[in-house]
Amino acid sequence: MAQAPLLQLSDIALTFGGDPVFDDLSLVVHPGDRVALVGRNGSGKSTLMKVMAGLVEVDTGTRVVSPGVSVGYMEQEPDLTGFETLGDFAAYGLEPGEMYMVERAGEGLKFDPDRLIRSASGGERRRAALARLMAGRPELMLLDEPTNHLDIEAIGWLETELKTTRAAFVLISHDRRFLTELTRATLWIDRGQVRRQETGFGGFEAWRDKIWEEEDQSRHKLNRKIKAEARWAVEGISARRKRNMGRVRALQDLRAERAGMIRRQGTAAMDLAAGPKSGKKVIEAEGIAKAFGDVPILRSFDLKVQRGDRVAFVGPNGVGKTTLIRMLTGEIEPDAGKVSLGTNLAMAVFDQSRAQLDPNMTLWDSLTGDPDMRVSGKADQIMVRGQPKHVVGYLKEFLFDDAQARAPVRSLSGGEKARLLLAKIMARESNLLVLDEPTNDLDVETLDLLQDILGDYPGTVLLVSHDRDFIDRVATSTVAMEGNGRATIYAGGWSDYQSQKAGSDGGAVSGGAKQKNKPSKPAASASRPAPNQLSFTEKHRLDALPKLLERLEAEIGKLEEYLSAPDMFTAEPLKFKKATEALAERQQALAAAEEEWLELAEKAES
Repeated sequence: MAQAPLLQLSDIALTFGGDPVFDDLSLVVHPGDRVALVGRNGSGKSTLMKVMAGLVEVDTGTRVVSPGVSVGYMEQEPDLTGFETLGDFAAYGLEPGEMYMVERAGEGLKFDPDRLIRSASGGERRRAALARLMAGRPELMLLDEPTNHLDIEAIGWLETELKTTRAAFVLISHDRRFLTELTRATLWIDRGQVRRQETGFGGFEAWRDKIWEEEDQSRHKLNRKIKAEARWAVEGISARRKRNMGRVRALQDLRAERAGMIRRQGTAAMDLAAGPKSGKKVIEAEGIAKAFGDVPILRSFDLKVQRGDRVAFVGPNGVGKTTLIRMLTGEIEPDAGKVSLGTNLAMAVFDQSRAQLDPNMTLWDSLTGDPDMRVSGKADQIMVRGQPKHVVGYLKEFLFDDAQARAPVRSLSGGEKARLLLAKIMARESNLLVLDEPTNDLDVETLDLLQDILGDYPGTVLLVSHDRDFIDRVATSTVAMEGNGRATIYAGGWSDYQSQKAGSDGGAVSGGAKQKNKPSKPAASASRPAPNQLSFTEKHRLDALPKLLERLEAEIGKLEEYLSAPDMFTAEPLKFKKATEALAERQQALAAAEEEWLELAEKAES
């Protein structure tokens, strides 16, 4: 017997400000669904998710949640009003015996439950909201950009949790690798219509392109038919005293059909103009070091960046990636060592804090008020790559309409702010691009375009990102900042870094960005260890297992204590069922971890 759906939307219609967002929309989410919700920035993904969560009232249509099904929603900007600490917010609604789930999520997502909300950053608030959702264990999770403000380690933790959960989830994310790894179905919002395909995000682009190709063919056939009918209507008048009004009305219907077709939004007309050619050597760092108080950021680090290199910087949040880039570009001084910059550099910077954007300025003033873009005596023009251009025309190239030109920057979505900042950067000529988290909030089409532009850019790129797929597509070398002042250079992108790290503890790079004076490794530390020796990955796992065993034992103890309440089964049968399932999962995980530890320990001793 088929299971009842968890959630069903039927014939939904919704308008904002007179403009239709959805019309006649229907969808179903089933138990076990793992769904990617995709669409262009501004297409209504977050709005649809709020409708699914029951937070937005629709004009017409129905939302039905099956009896007993709990729906959890993580929004982009959570409201923490009324709570003192992040932990208080994350633990709301949980029983005292379930607090361990918040602690566990906090450890994986790297947020401090004791942090006062008034001093918490936007990223910390989002991580607390995500921890609250994960700890609540709803049957259906609605996740709106959960990877924003997470570093790669936390993204990996969340990815593992979602792979092993029994709950269904609908997921909005700009992280293509994350979506590909997790989803088995795709909901695509396109011009107010929602389509579903029973394959994950990995097949989305081929599916989308096929639909667009069929749409273009239909439009072309319709245009040919209209042209033929229009020719008949004109040429036939001289041969007939009376028109065939049926065919005239049919021609009018064809034209109405064409007018009713909603054209696809184009891609942003982004382009990068290289400035004058820089010298072959762009940056050379020799023995640079930096510390904040007693916390080392970098210890005696050497790096050479040459013209055309694309260097990615990866590592946990707070490890010092942005600080290193600021040292390399001469913005701040290292405590020790020196940085020398090459000749003829023209630098453009995309900063993750969007500090170049004043939220109270209009888009118009944000561009015309930029000293690098101002055209003397022309209030409505800006300088774009050496040529004057009307400000509204340039904004349209980045998919902003006439009305948005006079709107304040604060009214923009995250993706729109990223596009505006890219518009400012791409208006000037450069030969050194510094991109600090450029991929946050950008839709798939814009990410693809940015990747292609960087591929054709003749200058040099320094990139900070937690988007593994984007790093793989762009980077020629990767600097991994691993904490405690250690930074190691690897050839290639993220996947190359992971494979090299698994094979050996480090690796010098030949060509492009280079770390100098790095001693060579003995043959025994190569990727194929001698018999009965632990590989680097196995040794790392053996070191980590005791902490995992300790955590699992503690969770089992708390669950057993929670379930021991005499009236638990009769008073809270649903919570009893969830806790029992969680206990069985932890016991299985503990048994597997103990067996793994025993095998590795025996191998190490031998």
